[in-house]
Amino acid sequence: MVKCLLVLSLALSPTLQAAAPRPASTWQAKVATSLPLLGHRNWILIVDSAYPLEVSPGVETIETNAGQLEVLRNVLGQIDHAPHITPNIYMDAELPYLTDQVAPGVLQYRSQIKPLLQNRPIQSLPHEQLLTKIDEAGRTFHILVLKTTMTIPYTSVFLQLDCKYWTTDAEKQLRETMRVAHPQ
Repeated sequence: MVKCLLVLSLALSPTLQAAAPRPASTWQAKVATSLPLLGHRNWILIVDSAYPLEVSPGVETIETNAGQLEVLRNVLGQIDHAPHITPNIYMDAELPYLTDQVAPGVLQYRSQIKPLLQNRPIQSLPHEQLLTKIDEAGRTFHILVLKTTMTIPYTSVFLQLDCKYWTTDAEKQLRETMRVAHPQ
C-alpha cells in the first residue's frame, strides 16, 4: 500500500508542478525580450483598438490594455537604449485632416504626440499603403503589433526598424566602392 502511494505521488508530482500558475507576462517585458532579436526590416506597430488582427505568419499581436502614448513612450525609450536598432517612423497621412467634429479628441492627441516624436523624422503615407507594407513585410519578417486602448482613427504609429550602427549613407558608399572595384 505504501509502495502504491509512493508511486502515485511520484507520478502526480510533475503534473501538479506543471499546473502551477505562471506569472503573467506584460507587454513591456515582451518588448524588452523581443528587441534583442529584432533588427532592420522588422516592425513594431503601436496601434489603436480597432486595428485588425493580422493573419500573416510573421505578425504577432499583443493587447496592452494601455494608452497609446504610454506604449509609444515606452517602446521609443527601449529602442533608444538598444545599441543595434533605430526607428523609421510612419504615420497615417489622414491624421492631419481629422477634426474634433469627426474624431473627438484628435486635436489633443496631436498636441500630446508631438513632443514624443520631436526631432524624429516622420514619413506620412495613406493608411492603406501602410497596411500593404505591413502585409508584405509580415511574409518574411517579424512584426510586433501592440494594440492600445486608443479610440481615435488614423492614430497608429508604425516603426520600421533600421540598423543603428550602419547608416544608409554608409551602405551607399560601400555599394559605390564595390561598383568601382568590380565594374560590370
